Amino acid sequence: MTVQTPGARVEGILDGFAVCASFACMVHCLALPLVLAALPAVADRIDAGEGFHAVVLLIALPTSALALVGGWRRHRAFGPLVVGIVGLLLMGFGLVFAETHALETGLTVAGSLLLAAAHIANWQRRSAVRCGG
Repeated sequence: MTVQTPGARVEGILDGFAVCASFACMVHCLALPLVLAALPAVADRIDAGEGFHAVVLLIALPTSALALVGGWRRHRAFGPLVVGIVGLLLMGFGLVFAETHALETGLTVAGSLLLAAAHIANWQRRSAVRCGG
């Protein structure tokens, strides 16, 4: 039986939260255009607004930084950290190119997928270190 330190538990929670947040962002980016196209009568009421992406990125930055850097300190694998940074950068570029909807969606979805993959890899590597593998 392995004992988890409080720091490891917090990092695990942050990784889990970040994966869920990345998935929610991806669903928002993919589903909202479909919903808006299918329901033009209520499109103005469903749109979360331009500030939504900025808020999500402001939440993703610190939680991802804490989880990915904390994981790197335990397992010393740069892969999850680098992939997470690239994902966050792509999400940031999605904000920069907000005027071009297709580019914004593509960048944000790609960034969210990379960020989720980074957190999953971080989670797995931390678990392997904790279990002695």
